[in-house]
Amino acid sequence: MFYIIDIIGTIAFAISGVLVAMEKKMDPFGILIIAFVTAIGGGTLRDVLIGETPVSWMVNMTYTYVIIVAAVLAVLFRRKINYLRTSLFLFDTIGIGFFTVVGVEKGLSVGLHPIICIALGTISACFGGVIRDILCNEIPVIFRKEIYATACILGGLTYFLIRKFPIDENVVFVIAGIVVIVIRLLAVKFKISLPTVYHNK
Repeated sequence: MFYIIDIIGTIAFAISGVLVAMEKKMDPFGILIIAFVTAIGGGTLRDVLIGETPVSWMVNMTYTYVIIVAAVLAVLFRRKINYLRTSLFLFDTIGIGFFTVVGVEKGLSVGLHPIICIALGTISACFGGVIRDILCNEIPVIFRKEIYATACILGGLTYFLIRKFPIDENVVFVIAGIVVIVIRLLAVKFKISLPTVYHNK
């Protein structure tokens, strides 16, 4: 289940990167690069921080193949995506949901404190998008007032709360990931956001 969730998150983020790159009218090489950094950026930073090198996508070529296939399919079927912005948001949300629990589990596997595990999950989920947005000349979503990293943190907290109950670990994975996705969807639907701090001259 852990591996499947990691692959689903990779696919979702790769498609998210392709959609942003196409909006910026990049060439095929640019689209592929943005797909890659979006899909593996957060996971790479996570693995480097916990000293797990070479990082997962370098050891397991499945990730590379999955990203390439997802990018090609997203480009080929771009005309099927009627609402580009909605699709981008949806794939990005699915990606952060699944990558959060993958990051938390990675932290647990090396014996880190739950708070650090949640931070690691948030990094896994958010920093691929941060790199994508910086390369595409956008202010990263995580640095704006949208509920983004907050959803990851709440999903991580949910993971540790429900794992105290006699529930199958695979179910815990899925529930925590869904919590992140639902919180993000509800925040956007009902326009819930964090307060913005303004500097008055």
